[in-house]
Amino acid sequence: MAEDWYIDLSSGKSEAYVALRQGVRALMAGEPNRTANLANVTAAIQATFSWHWVGFYLVDETRDELVLGPFQGPVACTRLQRGKGVCAAAWTSQATVNVPDVEAFPGHVACSSLTRSELVVPVVVDGIVVAVLDIDSRQEADFDADDEAGMAGLVQEVENLWHSWS
Repeated sequence: MAEDWYIDLSSGKSEAYVALRQGVRALMAGEPNRTANLANVTAAIQATFSWHWVGFYLVDETRDELVLGPFQGPVACTRLQRGKGVCAAAWTSQATVNVPDVEAFPGHVACSSLTRSELVVPVVVDGIVVAVLDIDSRQEADFDADDEAGMAGLVQEVENLWHSWS
């Protein structure tokens, strides 16, 4: 299935997200390894939308920071501090953060000078943020309500399986 990954965007983003969610669900079915599943989720998103950067940051409770997880795109920041940047804002608020212009976001952490807009969706398991899905675009205001809802649905698939992974 993975080598044939293709989702047609001509019918619109809402339909693409339905197909993406179904495809991601199939990719994760029966796979018990968290890293493998998160890597395939990021690859599926990147293959579908071709954004600048797509990846997960995982909560490191011992250091109270986010640490880089599976991703697609250029080299990224390895660790992000609580209280600084878009990822930290989603982590702290336990809510999706859509930033149309990263230069206007107070405390934005610039892992890439090419990023112009950012969408971050927290992965919440048992009421606790365990990771965030971070998506960067080279275009300002590139994410809309369809992207927020679509990514929330994908993250829900991850949340549903989190405890079954090693």
